[in-house]
Amino acid sequence: MRFSLKHIILILMAAALSACSLVDEDLRDCETDYHLNYQLRLVTNMKAELQTQLSMETEVSIASAIRTYLSDIFTDYAKDVDLGFYDVYEDSTRLHHESHIMDANQSSYTLYIPVREYMHLAMANVAQDDLISVEKDDRCHTLRLSQQVQDTIPSHKSGIFTARLPMDIKEGIDQQFNVHLYMANCATALVVDTLGSGIKDLKVYMSGFATGFSLCDSLYHYDYTPVVRADRITPDSPGTICYGSVTFPSRTAGDTKVIIDTDDPGVGEGANYALWQIRVYSEMKDGTITETILGVSYPVGPGNFKLIKAKAYTNGSVKPGDPSIGVSVTTDWEPATEHEVII
Repeated sequence: MRFSLKHIILILMAAALSACSLVDEDLRDCETDYHLNYQLRLVTNMKAELQTQLSMETEVSIASAIRTYLSDIFTDYAKDVDLGFYDVYEDSTRLHHESHIMDANQSSYTLYIPVREYMHLAMANVAQDDLISVEKDDRCHTLRLSQQVQDTIPSHKSGIFTARLPMDIKEGIDQQFNVHLYMANCATALVVDTLGSGIKDLKVYMSGFATGFSLCDSLYHYDYTPVVRADRITPDSPGTICYGSVTFPSRTAGDTKVIIDTDDPGVGEGANYALWQIRVYSEMKDGTITETILGVSYPVGPGNFKLIKAKAYTNGSVKPGDPSIGVSVTTDWEPATEHEVII
């Protein structure tokens, strides 16, 4: 049987139009559009913590300064958003990737990608922080947010939000997916009453917090123990010094703990069971430095904020009001080589 050129063209066109609707056909190469709605969900205890810890009239300015310091951290506003779509059948490779400037707390996008199942990973505000890098994002199970590897690092500069969502894209169905991004880092603050102590200045550092975060497994990593340089917050309150830091979360009670090794009989109960530490270096008028290590036994989780109040004394030591926090004091302290702590 002979076919004219016209018949051959018609047959090829019909085959092409029906290829993505055949029951036995592999639909993974057929593309369709669908809608993604992204929304940042800020779940935090910051307001309650400030109201509880700084309830006195004289502490209003301190609370205001802390709110200002954390205004770019505890916010539901996303500057940038990074979207990855990964294979769930074989080697979890990334099949599609997009980046957008969001500039809002919610946004919607229409994407046109092949029909198949995906694991979708999203992150927001990562591009705003030079301290955080995205590693091994070519595969779902290796994608990780990591901090710079240094002995002493600065605080995070933005609130990091992430999400993970299994997606089954079907042919011929108008689908809509809602993606909720939640905060991945946290914040801490130390407020020190220095009246009558004779302290010239303070430097504050934090340690015991995660160094990285795997998006797919929602798992934090503690590969090493960096010292985080806390930022000076300067409230209009004479005799009070406030420092704050933004990090990944601390370990939880079931994790390996940070140990404070000391023979000081004045160390508070719980010092040897600390999950994270605050290191305070008091510069005295005679040029000597007193080191106080505060060992905190309760965790700080993602989206959480913890404020600790303390009193400074004439020997440079800093004692917290919370008796569960362990205290270790070293007068005439000199820098060791374990960490590069610049005073």
